[in-house]
Amino acid sequence: MRLKKLAGKRPARIAAGFIAMGLLSPVAAQAPSLAMLGTLDDGQWEVRPRDGGSVRRLCVRSGMELIQLQHGNSNCSRFVVEDAANAVTVQYTCRGNGYGRTSIRRETTNLVQIDSQGIAGGLPFQFSAEARRVGACR
Repeated sequence: MRLKKLAGKRPARIAAGFIAMGLLSPVAAQAPSLAMLGTLDDGQWEVRPRDGGSVRRLCVRSGMELIQLQHGNSNCSRFVVEDAANAVTVQYTCRGNGYGRTSIRRETTNLVQIDSQGIAGGLPFQFSAEARRVGACR
């Protein structure tokens, strides 16, 4: 396809042509939903680092609580890297407080594997953990 021929056409017509040829998907413009996190059971979850670090408990209501474990409730902007049926990856930036990238893989609605890395409080972090529902929130 010649670029000179495309230059005079409207962008919408060009995009429609690419969609018709299967080269561009209209779904790409929609915001990811992170639906997998919503399938996790609500309740008290225990996050157990693989390196033997401190076990942490938290109340999970939406699953989103598992994304920013090193940044807590900081108001961070998020960019969804992967949004699959059994896995999500989110990159986030907490203005003035660092950033991170977290991947969560669901094994069951009560068990997930978490890998996260980034900068928190000016220091780098990296961890792998297993998170499991252990009961109701207190």
